[in-house]
Amino acid sequence: MNANTINKLEIEKFDKIAEEWWDPNGKFKPLHKFNPIRIEYIKNNIIEDFKVSKTDKPLKGISILDIGCGGGLLSEPLARLGAFVVGIDASKRNIDVAKHHLKKSNLNIEYYNASPDNFSYNKKFNVILNMEIVEHVNNIEDFINKCSKFLNNNGIMFIATLNQTLKSYIFAILGAEYILRWLPIGTHDWNKFVKPEKLEKICNMSSLELKKIDGVKFNPILSKWKISSDKSVNYITKYKKN
Repeated sequence: MNANTINKLEIEKFDKIAEEWWDPNGKFKPLHKFNPIRIEYIKNNIIEDFKVSKTDKPLKGISILDIGCGGGLLSEPLARLGAFVVGIDASKRNIDVAKHHLKKSNLNIEYYNASPDNFSYNKKFNVILNMEIVEHVNNIEDFINKCSKFLNNNGIMFIATLNQTLKSYIFAILGAEYILRWLPIGTHDWNKFVKPEKLEKICNMSSLELKKIDGVKFNPILSKWKISSDKSVNYITKYKKN
C-alpha cells in the first residue's frame, strides 16, 4: 500500500502548540504527568526482554525509534538511561523544538522531520515507540505495517492509545477537553480511538505478536498515573516481532 498515513489536520493542531512542549504547566501538562509511568513501563519491559543490567544506564546498547516524538519528552529521558534514540515527527515545528532542547542536554539522539511513509535509515531498531500516536494517523493498518519494517526480528514495539468505549468518550473527550480543559478542544477524535482487539488484528498482519497489555489510569487524588487492569480508557501494549 502506498497510502499516506499523515493526517495534515492533526499535524496542524500540534504545530499550533509546538512551542509549549517543554512547559510542564502548558498545553502538554497532561503528557508531563503521564511521562513518569510511560518511562518506567518502557524501561522495565526492555530490561525484562533484552536481559540488560539494572545499572544507572540500563538501556545502554539498545536502539529506539520514537515515532511521533513531538518535542522529545520521551526521547530525552530514554537517552539519559543509555539508549541510542532516533526521534521522528511529521511536524517540522515539533522537530525544531526537539532539536533546540537537545542542545541543552547533549544526549545521544537524532531527530528527523519524517513519518514512517518517507523515513529511511540504514539500520533497524531494537525498540519502536508508538505512544499516543495511532489515534492521530490516517490508515492505521498501513501505519503499523510501515513502522514494523524498522524493527529488528524479536524487537519490541510499544503502542499506547485510547480504547473506543463510552467511558473513553466521557473521560478523554468530555472530561479532559471540555470540562477539565487539560487538553485543547478537538485534540482527540473518538472515531479514531482503537479497541485492543482491533489493534491486535492489525498488528498480527505485520508479524507483531501481543505480549502484554495494561490499562493506564489517572488517580485524581494523587494527581498521578498508574498501571491498572482497567483498559477501558487508556491502555499500553507490548508487541514482539516474529
